[in-house]
Amino acid sequence: QVQLVESGGRLVQAGGSLRLSCTASGRTFNRSAMAWFRQAPGKEREFVASSTDSGSTILYADSVKGRFTISRDNAKNTVYLQMTSLRPEDTAVYYCAADSAERMYYDAKTYYREGLYDYWGQGTQVTVSS
Repeated sequence: QVQLVESGGRLVQAGGSLRLSCTASGRTFNRSAMAWFRQAPGKEREFVASSTDSGSTILYADSVKGRFTISRDNAKNTVYLQMTSLRPEDTAVYYCAADSAERMYYDAKTYYREGLYDYWGQGTQVTVSS
């Protein structure tokens, strides 16, 4: 059974930094895409960042470019999201996701869709105070 577990979410002041972690168990994702999504209350879940094809291609939503960094440690089967210059609008539950397929990168749009990812974590709350 595959399981993804996020950690690191907490309350932080605007302008601060935070690092989220997501550790997978049940299988390795060395050659599969892993991603972060987020969802604020009353809003749809939105794409944040993705590390595709074992990290060979990195993708970010426009709203977080230059502020967030996604990375992975394949030895630990873990993906990270380093967040800096946090804003109140970054407040949301952050979810880790993984693709079951070991597909090669071709089109960035493929990785923006929730439907690509077969496995999801339970989410971790990030709250940014103004």
